[in-house]
Order: sequence, then C-alpha cells, then structure tokens
Amino acid sequence: MKKIEDLRIDYTKFSMDEFDLLSNPIDQFNNWFKNALNSKVSEANAMVLSTVSSQSIPSARVVLLKGVQSNGFKFYTNYDSFKGKELAENPNACLTFFWPALEQQIRVTGLVEKIDATLSEAYFHSRPRGSQISALASNQSARIADRVILVDEVARLEKLYADTTVPKPEFWGGYLLKPTKVEFWQGRSSRLHDRFLYEKLEDDNWQVSRLSP
Repeated sequence: MKKIEDLRIDYTKFSMDEFDLLSNPIDQFNNWFKNALNSKVSEANAMVLSTVSSQSIPSARVVLLKGVQSNGFKFYTNYDSFKGKELAENPNACLTFFWPALEQQIRVTGLVEKIDATLSEAYFHSRPRGSQISALASNQSARIADRVILVDEVARLEKLYADTTVPKPEFWGGYLLKPTKVEFWQGRSSRLHDRFLYEKLEDDNWQVSRLSP
C-alpha cells in the first residue's frame, strides 16, 4: 500500500490559454459544464458549498447545483440547517466544482441571497414526491436519537398527504450565489497548472488574469 505522501497523478489531458476563454465567467462555466455532461462526468453538478459563521469558523459540504443564470448559481436547501443559519449571518460563500475525469476545478466566490418564494415553490413541486416528503420530515442538522424517528415521520406524512399535494415547508427554499470572483483551473503536467481568475469590476465587466499555479 502506498504512503499518502506518495499518492499523485500527473495531469496531461488538456491545457487552457487566455485565448480559449470567453469574456464572461458564466458563459465560460456553461461551456465547461456542458463538456462535463457530454463527457459523462458523474454528478457534474455536485459542488462544495463553503460558508463562514459569525464566529469566523469555516464549514463546507457538498450540495447540488440546480440552475445557472446570467447573474449566478442556484441551489436549494433547508433555511434552518447549519448552512442556512451561517448564510443568514454571513452571506459570503464559495462554490467549488472538481471533475477529476477532466482534471478541472472551478471556484466561485460571491454573495448569496434567497430566491423568490414562488420559484422555490415551483421547484419543490417538480421534485420526486419522496424528496418532497423527506424535506418536510427532516429538521435538517438537528440532533435526533434514532433513525426510526425520521422513518416514522415520513410514514406519517405519506399517510397525511396520500391524496393531496405535499406543501412546501416555509423553512425550505432556494439561494442564488452572485459571483464576484470565478477561477478556472486546468491540471497540467508537473504541477504547472493553468489558472485563470475572473474578477468583477464596478462597471459589471470582468477582468481576467492568469495566476501562477
């Protein structure tokens, strides 16, 4: 068995040049994301959401991207969860995508805000019914004594709403992260990776810089 310090991969699949980049990072993200889907990257929309509490303690977890629009990246969660409470205290956050099969990483930094409740309602009812019931049953991040508590609550809700629409809970909905910085990273051989940083300017245009690996 190899030692942890000896684990390494030499990245040789692709390269990235400033002439390959689009002027807007959302457009550039969409290009890379489309390629990830076409390349059959498993759960290409999985991303690490990093938040910071009011005590300046960082926290990170994997969530799923559920939309990209001209001004940001959309995801949904329980507003009363740890991440929801941290975002209420400090809306600065970061999203990180990593696709090992393509040797690519994207980091998106910006401010997070709740989306319109009607959009959250529409998305909630587009989800599988089991996911709707689970969202209603789970007091996300709260301590529980046993899994059976969740199982029993799901069974109760399935019976309660057997013949009707499952209501979206008030504590559940969407967020939009509006980026101020977006970094695209392409793995290269011998750790001489390609890195490009988009930074949003006051006039809403973007400045692009190459970063040293």
